[in-house]
This record gives sequence, C-alpha cells and structure tokens, in this order.
Amino acid sequence: MIIDHLDQPLPGSSLHPTPSGRAYTDPEIFRAEQAEIFETMWNCVLRADSLDQPGRWKTVTVGREEIIVVRTRTAWIQAYYNVCAHRGMRVCTAPEGKNRTLQCGYHAWTYALEGELVAAPNLTSMPDVNRQQYGLTPVHVRQWLGYVWVSLAQDPPSFDEEVLGEVSTRFGEVESIDNYGIEDLRLAESKTYDVRANWKLIIENFMECYHCATIHPELTEVIPEWADGLASQRAGGEVHGSGFGEEIAAFTVDGSESGLPELPSIAPDQERKYYAITVKPQVFINTVPDHVIFHRMFPVSESRTIVVCDWLFLPEVVERVEAGELDVSRSVELFDRVNLQDFEACELTQPSMSSKAYRHGGALVPSEHHIGEFHAWWYQVLGEQADT
Repeated sequence: MIIDHLDQPLPGSSLHPTPSGRAYTDPEIFRAEQAEIFETMWNCVLRADSLDQPGRWKTVTVGREEIIVVRTRTAWIQAYYNVCAHRGMRVCTAPEGKNRTLQCGYHAWTYALEGELVAAPNLTSMPDVNRQQYGLTPVHVRQWLGYVWVSLAQDPPSFDEEVLGEVSTRFGEVESIDNYGIEDLRLAESKTYDVRANWKLIIENFMECYHCATIHPELTEVIPEWADGLASQRAGGEVHGSGFGEEIAAFTVDGSESGLPELPSIAPDQERKYYAITVKPQVFINTVPDHVIFHRMFPVSESRTIVVCDWLFLPEVVERVEAGELDVSRSVELFDRVNLQDFEACELTQPSMSSKAYRHGGALVPSEHHIGEFHAWWYQVLGEQADT
C-alpha cells in the first residue's frame, strides 16, 4: 500500500504534510487499524452503572469482534467474546438483557456469568470435557472513571502507561482529573451519532481549534480564545485550560447561568475553565466546572464511525432532572451543536480523501501540531503497513 510518510515541513513552507488520502479510504489500511489498534489497545465500551445488577449484560463491538460485557454474581464486571465454544454461534443475540446464565440458542450450551461451561445436552456423559477450557473466552477488563475498558490483546498494553499516561500529559497529573469525580457522576443524556467519515478525521477535528471560528459560533462565544484558533492544549508545554469569557456565566448554549452546582472537588484553577483530552484510540473527555462530556468512538468501516456522547452530572442534579425539577438542556445543547457541526465537517471532508487532488495528502498549520503528533503515533503503530 502507498502512504508517503513525510515528517519534515513542506519545502519552503511552515506547513507539515498529512498522510495521503488513501489512509482514510483504503479497506486494507482500515483492517490493519482494526487489528493493530482497536483489537490491541484499551477501548472504553460502556458506563459501568448501566450494568446495575448481577446478570445484566450488553454486547459491544470492538474492532471486528463482538464482546459480551456482564455483571457477575460477585458484582464484578467481566467480558467475553460473544462466541459459543461448541460451534461458534453468537451466545447473546440481542443488544442487552438480564439472565442468570448465558445460553447459546443453537445447542443450549450454557455458561455461568463467570464464563465457565455449566450445562449442555448430554454433558454428564462426557466427564472428560474441561468446563473452563470450553467456557467463554475472556478479554481483559478495567474499570476507570465509572466506565468499563477492555483490551482484546493476549498481553494488553499497560493501562497506567497507555491510558493514565495520556491523562497526565493533558492535566499535568492523573489526580487532577480525579477532582471531577467522574466515576460518581450520573448519566443525564446520551446521544449516538452515525458519522459518515473515517475515525481519524474525527480525532483530527477534535484535536484542533483552527476551525472553531468558522463553524462553532456558540462555542467561541463561551470560550473566546478559541476564535483565535487555539485549542485548550498545552501552551508551551504547560497545562492550560481554556477560560470562559468575562460575561459568560456557564458552559451553556447561550452562556447563561446553568443553575447547576459546581462539582465539589475541582481545584481553583479548574473553575471557569474547560479542559479536554484525547485518550487514544477512541475517547474524548471534556470537563467543565459543573459537568463532564464523554465521547466514545466505534469505527465501523473506513468511511463510517459511530460516536456515543454522554453528558454526566452530579447524582442530585440527575435526580432533580428525572423529577422534572431541573432542566439541563442548555448544557447538553451546546456540545450537541458542536458535535453536529464537527461531524458535518468530517462528512464533507471524507469524499475528498479519494480525490486525485488529495492523492498526496494535505497540510497542517503550526497550531495543528497535535495532529502531527497523532499522525506520528499512527505511523509508529502500523509500522510498515503504513509506509510504502
């Protein structure tokens, strides 16, 4: 495959090159990404409290695999390939459910929530069958920030280095994100977006604000510095949160008071500030003083990506919302508009990736250096598969 890897500025210019258009359109490259990135790294798949009782399960897609995530009888969360050890049928054929055991509908092989084979027709006449060996195949699970993260790798990368390490580069130290108490927040709203664009275009869009003045009028009203094309990234290597405008009361669609209490443990330098981080390969975390917006991406093909966006608030806020006593729609609407504006831009970019005019790729301006770092990581992970 042909992807020219140029890491030097374009001749006579301060611009840096991007990967070629084929990086965003070639099915072979996408298969390599599924194998080397999404089926290897840690993926954030669902909110842990969505599995609120033992026996509650959901299926999720990670790379090319379907996974069952279930709360066991001991209240711990486990995950397995959704593949019966007998003849390979899907064990769970619905998106979610609640059962005492997990049973394949083909030949009734039945598995405990903890994964081992516990029953099958005529199993007692086959005493030599190892019930652990013929149980569901597990995948690695971690819980962090109230979410379930899985890795399909036989030997997964270090969670501390690959996930927590990303956080420390953005917040200065992992403990700073702990101030938001994300694991104790509750889901008030979740929206799913079916984006007709390559997953890398979505990440690249999220990482820069060169486009903000053009397509995000509401956002730049709330955070004026973004109108200058400066995202809330590290400024000169320093941790930097983006401040609200002087007349802005809260992170709402019109900048008016939200009526919400501030998250109780945030630090003084996190007040009236927005912070954001990309946790490769598929998570965006956005924090503001009274709530958190959490994105998860699930690439479907080289030109289609499902994005799930959660709005998380204090439990007492969600209780009042559910009781009809409080409205958080203005907080939700701001980032919903941002999402729709961003995803439209990505969708309008995707067709050009296969154009002859983009055969050798495009260009990055200096303020988009974070995208250049992302591209360097992408080349490194795919190795020869991303080079000529």
